[in-house]
Amino acid sequence: MKKYRVTVNGTAYEIELEELTGAAPAPAAAAPAPAPAAAAPAGGEQVTSPMPGTILDVKVSQGASVKKGDVLMILEAMKMENEIMCPCDGKVASILASKGMAVESGTLLCVIQ
Repeated sequence: MKKYRVTVNGTAYEIELEELTGAAPAPAAAAPAPAPAAAAPAGGEQVTSPMPGTILDVKVSQGASVKKGDVLMILEAMKMENEIMCPCDGKVASILASKGMAVESGTLLCVIQ
């Protein structure tokens, strides 16, 4: 370990640095593989998450009839509640997201047939 004194904006800080000569850095632990998504029924309109966030509420149930513009789910992202709207008229074939679930952009939330 080597000690250094660094001044940032007039404030002095004492830091220690470890020298890694000749030794390969320890490999980072591999991230766990995401769980495989449930298979969506073929031929349906897929509704995906437009952004990363958390599902606050699921407003529909499987088998429910929906119309274009109906609110399917509420997605909380960056402290804002976003309504996930139905893209077409149809019936909810499957719901792949649940209340409290964290989702990424493009995550399949439900399928409308």
